Amino acid sequence: MNWAFTSSGNVTETYAAGLLREMLEIPSSSYQERELADYLAEAMTDLGFRAHIDGVGNAIGVIERGDGPTVMLLGHMDTVSGQFPVRSEDGRLYGRGAVDAKGPLAAMICAAAGAVDFPGRIVVVGVVEEETPRSRGAMAIRATHARPDALIIGEPSGWSSVVLGYKGKLDLRYTVKCPATHPSNPVPKASELAVACWDALVDLLGPDASHGVFDRPGATLCRLNGDLTTATADLSIRIPPGFDVDELVSGLCDRLPAGHLEVLNSVAACRVGRADPAVRALVSGIRQLHARPRLVVKTATSDMNTLAEVWDVPMATYGPGDSSLDHADDEHIVLSDYLRGIDVLSTAISELAHLPVRTDDRACDAPLPVRSLR
Repeated sequence: MNWAFTSSGNVTETYAAGLLREMLEIPSSSYQERELADYLAEAMTDLGFRAHIDGVGNAIGVIERGDGPTVMLLGHMDTVSGQFPVRSEDGRLYGRGAVDAKGPLAAMICAAAGAVDFPGRIVVVGVVEEETPRSRGAMAIRATHARPDALIIGEPSGWSSVVLGYKGKLDLRYTVKCPATHPSNPVPKASELAVACWDALVDLLGPDASHGVFDRPGATLCRLNGDLTTATADLSIRIPPGFDVDELVSGLCDRLPAGHLEVLNSVAACRVGRADPAVRALVSGIRQLHARPRLVVKTATSDMNTLAEVWDVPMATYGPGDSSLDHADDEHIVLSDYLRGIDVLSTAISELAHLPVRTDDRACDAPLPVRSLR
């Protein structure tokens, strides 16, 4: 028996903790994920996966044990910048990415490796560049992989919570140039026009706009650079389901007397129901550990949005870790919660073994259509 596995085929707690620590020791800020991808490909191979790194740098591991359904577990390898020393203290493991989202990804790898009785195909994916506007890793997966029969996205939900959906996101850039003039000239200056663009956006969204409410839009002024002659403003709007992006962009353009407004990125909001098979499978895993599951929605955006745009399959987001620690300087995961997360995912995989197998595009390797709003 490989030392990484128990006699029943499950990954040992010692191995699981060591895997996550090794992942945290490898810096992998966005665009710098290759070293971690190499490590994960080797680790998954040792655990019995058929593993490789694809053309954009995603680490992919596949276990095939029969003709049953395909379940994809997808998390991201990249983190925000700002590495700090990895350490264990009072049952907590500290390190950049501990919760967002190396903890959830490590839990997925361990759960999949231990799913010895699963009668189909399990695909574990560590994607690149989730923390960037383009989500290039997830975009590549949806364009090159056939739709799975179920999808679980790895993000910190808390080990006893399941995420049903996320707000979407609209990223805009406003640029404007004006002739050189004296500061006392009453004509609008470029910097003033950029500020006016932000004010116009806030007015269009209305007084009820909020980042704290799922069914309302919320705006952020991400960057503002300008002087009298040139200015640039980067604007990000988190959008609820059913939000009319075209109407907002058109309305904002109508209020701008000069300059150019560019749509950098747009991804729709997504939400599944409580009866979704992926949700029910995760809820079953939580209940087996004698906890009361919480079903939540998030006002941020994740790769669930990117994949839900083209994959109409059972899906949910799950992962151990406290999301309030995302990007924090004391980011850490409680190791007992991490191990519970592995158990929940193991049960969920077992539950999803009963899904019907899709036949429409199982053998399709051609890119799926991608909607562009640019």
